[in-house]
This record gives sequence, structure tokens and C-alpha cells, in this order.
Amino acid sequence: MKVLKAPDKGIYHMATTVSLFLAGSIDQGKAENWQERITRDLSDLNITIFNPRRNDWDSTLIQDITNPVFKEQVNWELDAMIRADIILMYFDKDGPAPITLLELGLHAKSDKIIVCCPEGYWRRGNVQIMCERFGIPFFNTYDEFRDFARKEIWRY
Repeated sequence: MKVLKAPDKGIYHMATTVSLFLAGSIDQGKAENWQERITRDLSDLNITIFNPRRNDWDSTLIQDITNPVFKEQVNWELDAMIRADIILMYFDKDGPAPITLLELGLHAKSDKIIVCCPEGYWRRGNVQIMCERFGIPFFNTYDEFRDFARKEIWRY
């Protein structure tokens, strides 16, 4: 397994393994670190993971296009999602995850998203409808989500 975290430039090289982008709740570091959990749970596979959760993220950073650190982060995420074979998308029930909602809309037609949205997420109905409409695999629990992702990786 190879893990590339933002802003690692390795995403711009051709991955020799199946690549996954970990889209989903971060909420300025307040959300469950599901990225670490899924990385650990899939660590036995020969895959490349693109993880946007930075170890050094400054949650006080001004989120504006004129901020070069912020702009680099957002562009890294956009590029990594395009390059990924599979986008795993997890909505933490205890946070709003507005960027994850935006990413769901952006990539809904890509045929490479797998979604986990547990009961209690504030916009769960919207996520369910998007997934139904665009044929996106939808799971209520992390375990179902993880197990399905593992099966999908083997299809490549």
C-alpha cells in the first residue's frame, strides 16, 4: 500500500496500482478520522490511497483563492479525485461535511463513487436521493462500506 497525503506531488505520476481517493468528512479536523481507519483496514491490499487529510493543516487558515496554501489544497483534492480509480465518500453523522456534498455533486456521474452515510447525518435524504438517481453504491454502516470497497478494488 502507498499513501499519498495532500499536498504530495506523487498524485501527478501514473499510479501502478488501483487508486482510491478518500473524500468525506474532515470538518476542519473535528470529524472522525475515518481516513486513518479505512487505510488501516485496507492495508493488506496493493493499492494507492490519496488522502486529503493533512497532518499539518491549520484550521485558522483563510479559505480564499488568494491564499496559496488553501488553493494548493483544493487543487490537490480536485486533481486527486480525477486521477483516482475509486472515490470512497464517508459522511460523518456528527458533522456537516459541506465540501463532501459538493464533491458528491461534482462526481455523481463518474461511476467511481462508493458512499457511506450513516443514519443521523443532517442531509442524509439528499445523499440517498443522489445515490439512487446516479446508481452510486450507498451504505448505512462503515463495515458494509469497507467490505464493498474491498470487493470493488478486486475488480480492477
